[in-house]
Amino acid sequence: MPTLSKRTAPVATATQPADHRLAELDRLANLLDSRWGIPGTSMRFGVDALVGLVPGIGDAAAGAVSLYIISQAAKHGAPRPLIGRMVANTAVDFVVGSVPLLGSVFDLFFKANKRNMRLLREHFETTPDSR
Repeated sequence: MPTLSKRTAPVATATQPADHRLAELDRLANLLDSRWGIPGTSMRFGVDALVGLVPGIGDAAAGAVSLYIISQAAKHGAPRPLIGRMVANTAVDFVVGSVPLLGSVFDLFFKANKRNMRLLREHFETTPDSR
């Protein structure tokens, strides 16, 4: 009877787990803020703009996912000032995004999750020991 060979996992470097976590958070931010494009324009939108059309519940749900991204940043060593900026971006997105119709238009231009991921990536690129 033939034996099945065990597959060995690739050897991880110190930065691979952090890069992998950041890539997952990037995918989530992209889904929320810029998953689809508007044909004929360079404008993009995501789930945040769509669920924002549902009064109350939609913005709360999108805000909860945004807070998940922030919690993961804190869990992986982002400093308090950076977390504060991320919370501020999310708060602006939630407050203005809660205004019917205007909020969804606002979401086309102010992409809090993408901003937060840019801040987080910049932090990890300039402070590699913080991963």
